[in-house]
Amino acid sequence: MQPGWRCCLACCALASYTVLAGWRRVKGGSVLELDKVRFDYEDMKMCFEMKVDPASLVAITGPSGAGKSTLLHLIAGFETPVSGRIMFDGEDITGLAPARRPVSVVFQDNNLFAHLDAGTNVVLGISTRLKPDKKDRLAAAKALERVGLDGFASRLPGELSGGERQRVALARALVRDRPLLLMDEPFAALGPAMREDMLLLVRDLQRERKMTVLFVTHQPEDARLIATHTVFLKNGMICLYEKTAKFFTLSDNEELNSYRGV
Repeated sequence: MQPGWRCCLACCALASYTVLAGWRRVKGGSVLELDKVRFDYEDMKMCFEMKVDPASLVAITGPSGAGKSTLLHLIAGFETPVSGRIMFDGEDITGLAPARRPVSVVFQDNNLFAHLDAGTNVVLGISTRLKPDKKDRLAAAKALERVGLDGFASRLPGELSGGERQRVALARALVRDRPLLLMDEPFAALGPAMREDMLLLVRDLQRERKMTVLFVTHQPEDARLIATHTVFLKNGMICLYEKTAKFFTLSDNEELNSYRGV
């Protein structure tokens, strides 16, 4: 499904952060495509079809249980589809292990190791060594500085606020330097002001690095604030995928109106 298309309803743990060779940033970016990707969960039959343009910032919305997290898990490789293909830059990545995909993931609970300082948690994005070398430490320090945590490298997660821990998770994604960033309700536990600050930081980083970002949110204002495009899911199907400015003007989609309570 490309922006502007409606869906056809008849359409059919933390992974390793070690960066493996093989993925590079392509000038102009790369297209992410889900080609009739089917996944069954209990009695729910899901089918995702979508084409995401390079350097898009996409909000994934929909009611609870619609398949939002499952969609991200399929792209990341944490779940295996029954059929269909996940393509990136023209290459079929459906069968690749999570660590071999061009993807970084930020979760709601940030997945930091409580016994390791912030710098080491960030270094785990590029190396599994618990005693990182000078080069890795420098890369981590630069990433922490970029997310507003200069001088925080030696602090343990327990010494950080919720927003600061999420900034560490973002820094870990930055050092991976993957062209795809997936975020599963990363700021849901933060207050409105802090959530807005974090969303704007994500937007700035996405623009700087020309990443493609997909983030799950239950807050329409999150999509309005930073998303170039917005997806609406229901019952494991993509019912709407539009440019955000147009998405919030539509009134002829029954599923979306029901979700909004219109």
